[in-house]
Amino acid sequence: MKKIKFFLIGLVPGLIIVFFVLNKKGVSCSGYLPNSRVIAETLSKDFKYSESFKAEMTALQLNEKFIKDSIITEGNVDFDRSHAQKKPCPDYVISYPKNNPKYEVVFEKCAEEAQLLNLKKIK
Repeated sequence: MKKIKFFLIGLVPGLIIVFFVLNKKGVSCSGYLPNSRVIAETLSKDFKYSESFKAEMTALQLNEKFIKDSIITEGNVDFDRSHAQKKPCPDYVISYPKNNPKYEVVFEKCAEEAQLLNLKKIK
């Protein structure tokens, strides 16, 4: 029983200190989830646009900033329709927004660049 008391005396304050220190630094565990990892890796690469993607951007009156800052950054990766294990460049499908998606982007994530292949308005 004494061992449990000493353990809890150290554990509880330790958890509180770690929580407050990490919370001030803005650290979260969400960056380790598959969706977040794919998006973070994609945003770190150079974007290349296919001709059909550029044409669809023009038709939908969307700019590159909206594609990168909204659709890619805040989108939801559909792993059921993506080919994450494809070599050398896996391809992914992202829908935006997460609830009631209006746009869908298909892209390949290669070693040096992200090739955006297809843009589609769903609704």
